[in-house]
Amino acid sequence: MIGGLFCYNHKGEVLISRVYRDDIGRNAVDAFRVNVIHARGQVRSPVTNIARTSYFHIKRSNLWLAAVTKQNVNATMVFEFLLKVVEVMQNYFGKISEENVKNNFVLIYELLDEIVDFGYPQNTDTGVLKTFITQQGVKSVTKEEQAAITSQVTGQIGWRREGIKYRRNELFLDVMEYVNLLMSPQGQVLSAHVAGKILMKSYLSGMPECKFGINDKIAMDSKGKPAEESKTKSAIAIDDCQFHQCVKLSKFESEHAISFIPPDGENELMRYRTTKDISLPFRVIPLVREVGRAKLEVKVVVKSNFKPSLLAQKIEIRIPTPLNTSGVQLICMKGKAKYKASENAIVWKIKRMGGMKESQISAEIELLTTDTKKKWTRPPISMNFEVPFAPSGFKVRYLKVFEPKLNYSDHDVIKWVRYIGRSGLYETRC
Repeated sequence: MIGGLFCYNHKGEVLISRVYRDDIGRNAVDAFRVNVIHARGQVRSPVTNIARTSYFHIKRSNLWLAAVTKQNVNATMVFEFLLKVVEVMQNYFGKISEENVKNNFVLIYELLDEIVDFGYPQNTDTGVLKTFITQQGVKSVTKEEQAAITSQVTGQIGWRREGIKYRRNELFLDVMEYVNLLMSPQGQVLSAHVAGKILMKSYLSGMPECKFGINDKIAMDSKGKPAEESKTKSAIAIDDCQFHQCVKLSKFESEHAISFIPPDGENELMRYRTTKDISLPFRVIPLVREVGRAKLEVKVVVKSNFKPSLLAQKIEIRIPTPLNTSGVQLICMKGKAKYKASENAIVWKIKRMGGMKESQISAEIELLTTDTKKKWTRPPISMNFEVPFAPSGFKVRYLKVFEPKLNYSDHDVIKWVRYIGRSGLYETRC
C-alpha cells in the first residue's frame, strides 16, 4: 500500500506527481528532493526514511521514480510494483527519458489511475491495459468489447485474450530438473535435492482447458491404491511447489490434477522441489595422493547410473588444483582434458556418455615449493551434465485438452512431453 508516486528529473524537478492517500502531503515531494537527489553524500540505500515517511526509489536513465508511504509495507512488493510501472511505460512509449515522460504526460496519468487504486496495485499486465488504453488516450468501445475488457480485468483469464486461432493445435511440456548434490569422498550423500520446473509452449485456438496428472505420492494414494502398487508406479514426494496464476488451485487440492487455461506462447507453469529418492545420474570417485611436497597424483573415475539406452551430453568435470601448481600431465580414457592455470583447475569434457558406463582421468601435478605451511584445502570436484530423464522420477501421467466451442477434440491436438535433467551444484569432496 503506497501513499503516492513521484517522478523527478536529475535536477529534482517533479515531472509526475500522483497522491493516492490523504496522509501524504506536498512537503513529501520536497523532502525527497532535498534529502536524496540533492544530498551532499551519495545515497546508497534505495529505501530512505524521512520524518516517519518511507521513500522507495529506483533510477532509470536520468529519472528518479519514488513511491512514498507512511505505512509498514512489504519493501519487495513496492520495488516489484515500481519495476512493473517502468515496464508498462517502456511497452507504451519505449525508452524512459524526460522528453518521453513530458510527451506522454496525459497517458502516464491514465495508466497510473488504472494500475493503482487507493494505493493498492491492481493490474500491471500490459496486454490487458492496451485493450482499453491506447497511446492517444481512451477510445470509445462497443458493449461487446466493454464486456470482454471487464471479464479480462476482473475475471480469471486476464493472461489470455479471446479469438486466438492456429492451423495446427500444439501443446508442449518441458520438465526441466536441476540436481544439486554434495557427496563425501567415500560416496556418502551429504545433501541432495532437485529443483524442477515445467515449461509450457501452447499454440492452441480458442479458450481451451488443459489438464494433466503427475505421479505425486498424495495424488497416487488418494486414488485408493495399495501402498505396494503405488511404489511400483514410482510415486514421488514433492516437498513444495508453486504454480502460474492460470492453474486452478481448487482442482489441484480436490482432484490432485493440474487444470488450467494456458497463456498463449511460452510460459513457466510450475516449480517444485524434491529431496527424497533422487536418482543421481553420475557418481564421481576421486583419489588424491600426495607424493612428497612437490607432487600430487590425482585419479578421478566417473560412473553413469542410468539406463544403457540413454545418453548423457555436455559433460564437464572440473578438478581443482593447488595455487602453487607449476605443471600438469594428463591421461584420459575418453573426451578431452586441459589444465587451465587461470582457473586453477583441470577441465575434463566428454561430449556423450551412455548409461552404466565409466571413464577415468589420471593427472600428475607438479608443485612449486613455497614457504607457507598452510595446507591445501582441497575444494570439491564439480560436474556439469545434461540427461534425457527426470532424476527425481517426476512423470506426467496424462495430458488432455478440452475446447467445447471450436469443435476440436483432444485427439486433434499435437502433444509432446520432454524430460531434461541438468546439473545444479553437483559436487564431490576429494
